[in-house]
Amino acid sequence: MSYIAMNRFKIRPGRDADFEDIWKTRESHLNELKGFREFRLLKGPESEEYHLYSSHVVWDSREDFEAWTKSEQFRASHRNVGKREGESPILGHPQFEGFETVLHEA
Repeated sequence: MSYIAMNRFKIRPGRDADFEDIWKTRESHLNELKGFREFRLLKGPESEEYHLYSSHVVWDSREDFEAWTKSEQFRASHRNVGKREGESPILGHPQFEGFETVLHEA
């Protein structure tokens, strides 16, 4: 049915705007790939240690997602990750989660 690829990010307190700006100003090549349906950046709960965000990408299939991860567009989209000046707003590495859709209601 579809495949959802998600990355969870823990963002340093007070750095939400910096993190959101990274996404808003990035070169996105997702729509150039077969099977891409939708991208969302989700803002979640906040604690004293971090603010939780998740990127949420819907693909037609796991195979389409895997093709994205091996594509030149993927390399171009991630080329400047971590190369911004100063301390990263992200604490640690993102946590990837992939899900196969088994039921969908619209």
